[in-house]
Amino acid sequence: MNLKSVEPSSSTLQLVASDMSDIMDNLDTHTNAPGTCHHFALCFSTCCVTEGLPFKEIYNTVGFKETEAKVYLSSPITVKILEVERFTSSMPAVYKIEMKHGEFTWLVKRKEKHFIDLHRELRTYKTFMKIPLPRSHTVKRNIPLRSEVSQIPELPRGGDGELDRGVSSRRKQLEDYLNTVLAMPMYRNYHATMEFIDVSQMSFIHDLGPKGLEGMVLKRSGGHRIPGMNCCGRSRMCYRWSKRWLVVKDSFLLYMKMDSGAISFVMLFDKEFGIKMDSKDTDTKHGVRVDSLSRSLVLKCNSYRHARWWGQSIEGFVQKYGSAFLKDHRFGSFARVEVNIPAKWYVNGKTYMEDVANALEEAKEEIFITDWWLSPEIFLKRPVVEGNRWRLDCILKRKAQQGVRIFVMLYKEVELALGINSGYSKRTLLRLHPNIKVMRHPDHVSSAVYLWAHHEKIIVIDQSVAFVGGIDLAYGRWDDREHRLTDVGSVTLSHLEQVTSSIYNGKGVFTVADSMDQPRLKSHGRLRRTRMSIRRHLQKHGLAHPDSDTSDPVQNEPAGVGELHGNTRFWHGKDYCNFVHKDWIQLDKPFDDFIDRHKTPRMPWHDIASVVHGKAARDVARHFIQRWNFTKLVKPKYRSLSYPYLLPKSHTTAGEQRYQVPNCIPTKVQILRSASDWSAGIKYHEESIHNAYVHVIKNSQHFIYIENQFFISCADNKYVFNQIGDAIAERIIRAEGKKYRVYVVTPLLPGFEGDINTGGGSAIQAVMHFNYRTMNRGDHSIISQLKREMGDNWINYISIAGLRTHTDLEGKLVTELIYVHSKMLIADDNTVIIGSANINDRSMLGKRDSEVAVIVEDSEMVDSVMDGEPYKAGKYALQLRLECFKTILGTYTDPTIDVSDPISDHFYKEVWMSTSARNASIYQRVFRCLPSSDVRNIMELEGYLAKAGLDREDPARAQEELKKIRGFLVQFPLQFLSEQNLLPPIGSKEAMVPMEVWT
Repeated sequence: MNLKSVEPSSSTLQLVASDMSDIMDNLDTHTNAPGTCHHFALCFSTCCVTEGLPFKEIYNTVGFKETEAKVYLSSPITVKILEVERFTSSMPAVYKIEMKHGEFTWLVKRKEKHFIDLHRELRTYKTFMKIPLPRSHTVKRNIPLRSEVSQIPELPRGGDGELDRGVSSRRKQLEDYLNTVLAMPMYRNYHATMEFIDVSQMSFIHDLGPKGLEGMVLKRSGGHRIPGMNCCGRSRMCYRWSKRWLVVKDSFLLYMKMDSGAISFVMLFDKEFGIKMDSKDTDTKHGVRVDSLSRSLVLKCNSYRHARWWGQSIEGFVQKYGSAFLKDHRFGSFARVEVNIPAKWYVNGKTYMEDVANALEEAKEEIFITDWWLSPEIFLKRPVVEGNRWRLDCILKRKAQQGVRIFVMLYKEVELALGINSGYSKRTLLRLHPNIKVMRHPDHVSSAVYLWAHHEKIIVIDQSVAFVGGIDLAYGRWDDREHRLTDVGSVTLSHLEQVTSSIYNGKGVFTVADSMDQPRLKSHGRLRRTRMSIRRHLQKHGLAHPDSDTSDPVQNEPAGVGELHGNTRFWHGKDYCNFVHKDWIQLDKPFDDFIDRHKTPRMPWHDIASVVHGKAARDVARHFIQRWNFTKLVKPKYRSLSYPYLLPKSHTTAGEQRYQVPNCIPTKVQILRSASDWSAGIKYHEESIHNAYVHVIKNSQHFIYIENQFFISCADNKYVFNQIGDAIAERIIRAEGKKYRVYVVTPLLPGFEGDINTGGGSAIQAVMHFNYRTMNRGDHSIISQLKREMGDNWINYISIAGLRTHTDLEGKLVTELIYVHSKMLIADDNTVIIGSANINDRSMLGKRDSEVAVIVEDSEMVDSVMDGEPYKAGKYALQLRLECFKTILGTYTDPTIDVSDPISDHFYKEVWMSTSARNASIYQRVFRCLPSSDVRNIMELEGYLAKAGLDREDPARAQEELKKIRGFLVQFPLQFLSEQNLLPPIGSKEAMVPMEVWT
């Protein structure tokens, strides 16, 4: 965009004007008959669509001079010169031009010189294309009165009324000229024309929002706010200037290489956004500096006025269309509160993974996935009755083959400390299809990040549907409300087996897979034909409706057992796990068991997740995009064009929901996160999850219900810094004398490999130390704080519990704790926080692990009860709490258990406290299980375990006792190893790592 001052001579203008007129009438003589221009415009108007180019085109950009570049829509481009600016009489006029194309409107400013330059380019282009350009004298000879039309009035230099009439006439001439040129495909598609009207392949993509500003700039290298990346680039000797095409959209800017069309940088606008144009700020003449949390980008223009125009235009456009991104939102979040967002919760992995599978199947453009751990071979719908159709890697391959771009970010673990083998996951996914791209981060040596992890669990579909929660797409996570301990592996038929027994070899049993077999149904086609024949057989006997089957192999139905009953093989190979008993090994052999499922029960997995849509999903996608682009920047192996920069869709199109997860509830949603320089490349860290937890707890009126994998809090500002535990204690103290309850459900043991019968090992004990330090040990603990204020009355306000279950395994009674992996808070049946963040410093402080969560506030109220009184509860929060309470208290097996009133004395004492105490007591009598408050130190362990439980002494009586169990809730053993120093012993490897690893 060249705005240098040039005053063309009168003779030059006459010649150019003559040629302009020739172009208007004769340039299209080889392609259009006389009058065709009108028909062409009419065709445009009748075929006009409001939609822009499809979003997928961002991945198909080519060099700006390439003829296959997709730039325009089917509708015409119209031009109107709004005004003419002249700053002084000696300076050339600047024409302010409004352009319209479909749903897009934008402004450009051009001088007379730019029209002359464009026309010269078009003449050269026409000559090059061997299309004869008529000379002006020929036109005059053939067309009478052409001399009048081609005459261009001289530009008077005075300031009288003639000037106004002259400028007005000239404006109309240039307007007509440009409209005519843009009506001709040959010249409209020429790169010089596109540069003149500031358009590119990014201009008219509907999902990128308003067209924004575009043009050629020089950009300076460096300016990134990334540790270790700015050792060079701070002095003029290190600067490197490059010519780029700049595109400014409503929430980001990008620049492209014109020769290849490749996007070579993306900057997301945020609360640090600012424009500076002084030379002391830009360190260059005619410079513009654009600031964000991730970079200070310096652009160089060719004049002072040009720089002012760019700076003011960028700032004005972003303030007009993207102001929501420039504010520090509630809780310090990068995302604002969005209203009327369809949202849904999930308790346990079964329904979550089913909805994820169905949503993945609906993807049309992009899939974003980031997990702490991802296992490519897990099945998202179980039991496995459709071969590999709903296996994660098969779904992703299928979608990639359909043209969907899939981007996966995995945490790159310290291999000596963790055995999740992200390298295997990456290699497996990359082999599936070129449309699948996988990054791992961080590189521990180059980034000097050894202690912290990417802990988020996100799946985003087309930037319109976003799953956020605690459930990785990994082994061991799939579970349902039954929390089975065993899975020995067959499917038995119900009342239909007489009809279909012959099809199933007369045995009435259809075996999905044996314990050591890979559940890969190689004869998938034969299986499908068999299923169809079964369907026809059932129809023949009147047991299935003739229209109940469909030819479409994709069925987005819940993958329940259906007609199949009995002990179904739900967990194949490595998916059958008990990580306290034995950690995962040989993950490259996914379908080989590593635990004897005939002797060892699996460890059930209790977890929570959510899905949001629309603008909230856009915000989740924006976070993913920020992390992806940052990783691409800092890891040289990802700088190739095969790993593209990602672009956020505009919030203006977020309401155009093509797919929505069924059974959602309209809510108010805000996306929260823990992010910092190492994890997202931002200048200031964000701890909005921590802030939201503290705020919700402090402002709760009736109760809070917490499920979390860890419970490490109560700040001493030495080892622990998050304030969640202190907020709980403070809120309870404030409530003394009034009804207020706090429920905390957390794992009975930390999730580390170790034999608790011998103490569990240093890692388990280290986490136990900080958990107990939060609960009841030491002056900083919640219960200690409460005792100082209210004595033993604390027990009427807070309950801490775990989950446990039991079953019969090969004729032997077995028990196991249920691993609570949730990261959830419910307050007052109207506010919910669900995410990946544990209650510990790692997750909450922002500078450590990266996390994402959603806070959901109800906007749809329903009738409920609170302390015996009518209460308007939020539909989302209430239904979630009821599902959790019904599951863990046993309402689904004993409907007499009433969980509707969360704070009444009857519920708190006679249901919650009574059930947890009774269940814990029965389990201790029957199994002598650990952890137990009867064991205060390691010396007492041997004596405790030496005494046999009823499971060995009297199995029949044990069975009778276990019938009294309701649900899974058990009291937390607050006195377990209370006399033992649980910190890692000096000399152990656990003692050698920094203390913040455990907090």
